[in-house]
Amino acid sequence: MNTSSRIAITGAAGFIASYLVGALNRLGFQQLILVDNFHVPSKAGNLQDKQYAQQIDREEFITWAKENPGKIDYCFHLGARTDTTEMDYEVHRKWNVAYSQAIWELCTEQNIPLVYASSAATYGNGELGYSDQLENIQALHPLNPYGQSKLDFDIWAMQQPKQPPFWAGVKFFNVYGPNEYHKGRMASVILHAFRQIKETGGMKLFRSHNPNYTDGGQMRDFVYVQDVVNICLWLMNAQPQPGLYNAGSGQARSFLDLAKAIFAALSLPENISFVDTPIDIRDKYQYFTEADMNKAMHAGYALPSTKLEAGVQDYIQNYLLPNKYF
Repeated sequence: MNTSSRIAITGAAGFIASYLVGALNRLGFQQLILVDNFHVPSKAGNLQDKQYAQQIDREEFITWAKENPGKIDYCFHLGARTDTTEMDYEVHRKWNVAYSQAIWELCTEQNIPLVYASSAATYGNGELGYSDQLENIQALHPLNPYGQSKLDFDIWAMQQPKQPPFWAGVKFFNVYGPNEYHKGRMASVILHAFRQIKETGGMKLFRSHNPNYTDGGQMRDFVYVQDVVNICLWLMNAQPQPGLYNAGSGQARSFLDLAKAIFAALSLPENISFVDTPIDIRDKYQYFTEADMNKAMHAGYALPSTKLEAGVQDYIQNYLLPNKYF
């Protein structure tokens, strides 16, 4: 991919996509076509000082692209409805299934390589593991409509006889890092904890409601946003075998590990307490996630993942404390 390439990025004002825009800028790419709803004031900072060719409203993008064939060389489709507490499937279907299908068909028609955002939420509670090489994908049982919508599109994509010249669905695990200030309840535990600690001197974790896990012993694959963007860029450049690829650290860590890393990054004594997991998400709560990264590594991805403590330190010291964006 050369720096004159014209790259469309959906969800461009959001968390991961705006970080991708910044990463591409640092590599010399400026011919970027940013697609999103740009009327959300809380996201404005994510694109501040970014270099790009134009912005297109997400409602107008498909029509614009069809009327301007040959204007896009690559597409990162990272826009989605990501609220895991939204229980109305129709809300997710519009943006995570139907809109994604329109993007797919556009990329197929215009011969545009496509990397799109899937999710680790497709794995449900992990009873079938967290391997992106799972052949019986239809056996997965997501725990919420968001995860179901992502799985539905994955299954649809894999069944299509007509495909883009290259495609990859990226299953993001628990991503944290700069540019997530706008995400509210859906922001990472690190951001919530940082704000709690600044306000109260302590932080609260969810109590375990599973006898197999101690309070704070729930485990997740926390992955720094820098790492998932590196995987996305590798997919676009290397174009390995098309399909689904995990984007995680490959190592589950406990919420207590995370909390201790946050206090260490702030040079403060640990002050951790526990509260009940909210009723509305309790029966949908994942107690363990861990990305199997073998598929990407065997295909040639070689960058090491950022260790949790190092990622938290960088995020807090270089972004949260000075209130900066990437």
